[in-house]
Amino acid sequence: MRTAAIDCGTNSIRLLIADVDGGVLTDVVRLMRVVRLGEGVDATGRLSDAALARTFAAAEEYATLIERHGSPPVRFVATSASRDAENRQVFVDGIRARLGVEPEVISGDEEARLSFNGAVSVLATARDETVLVIDLGGGSTEFVAGTMDGLIAARSTNMGCVRYTERFLQNDPPTPEQIEAMDAEIARLMDDAAAQVPLERITKIVGVAGSVTTVTAHALGLPEYQAERIHGAELPISTVSSAASDLLHMPRSARAALPYMHPGRVDVIGAGALIWRAIVERVAAVTDGRVTTAITSEHDILDGIALSVAERDG
Repeated sequence: MRTAAIDCGTNSIRLLIADVDGGVLTDVVRLMRVVRLGEGVDATGRLSDAALARTFAAAEEYATLIERHGSPPVRFVATSASRDAENRQVFVDGIRARLGVEPEVISGDEEARLSFNGAVSVLATARDETVLVIDLGGGSTEFVAGTMDGLIAARSTNMGCVRYTERFLQNDPPTPEQIEAMDAEIARLMDDAAAQVPLERITKIVGVAGSVTTVTAHALGLPEYQAERIHGAELPISTVSSAASDLLHMPRSARAALPYMHPGRVDVIGAGALIWRAIVERVAAVTDGRVTTAITSEHDILDGIALSVAERDG
């Protein structure tokens, strides 16, 4: 059956129209628009009028595409920024008016489940592997451990590339003091995550979302953004750390000149890279050298949403 999935996060809103057959997705349309819905939410607690206008314009574009491709059943999932905003009802009403569907402002735990299902749906993973999926978003980062038989534990943390850029990395490039303060906060939240998610049992780590894919593109030295080379790339932890550090310390002008850098990610990739570096280094350390590489997946919560529609309506 054909399904439509929309993932509205803190930084971007994405559409996937896909045909689902036996749990396998075939893309019909896959789009991303950077709308920065969560701009300023960490400081004000509210979605700004400008951010809402950008998001609603993208929703109108997606509504047209969904109709053009047969008006399949739609699931619209909203995550960190709309969870945190006191005026989220304005967002909900605006999306309903444009798409005719009730946006689900999902919990962090549901976000984690969908991210895991999407990430592992296309990876060759042995049944005895304990996989840690990291969904590194604009406002939150999900830690999800599981096997091919199901989830073991999940934790959603309030750290993300937009939230932490606004909170910590005000200079261009960031100062050592700003990086140190952000690193300390990442460590604290990782301690919280580790109390619930058994990081020491992990045998494989998979990262999803734009910060991770951009670090991977940088590590690979791509001449442009090439999803087919990024997806499934397995890199040594040391290579990931080096690429992340490079992006973190670059001035904005140098990041903007990179051929694989999305314009909407230029100003927040430093924070995203620092979070990803801290996570892979922590997992490598607590697994006593068992985890020596990190895998990048282009398939994530968006794919999990599309699969959930097929399960619900199929």
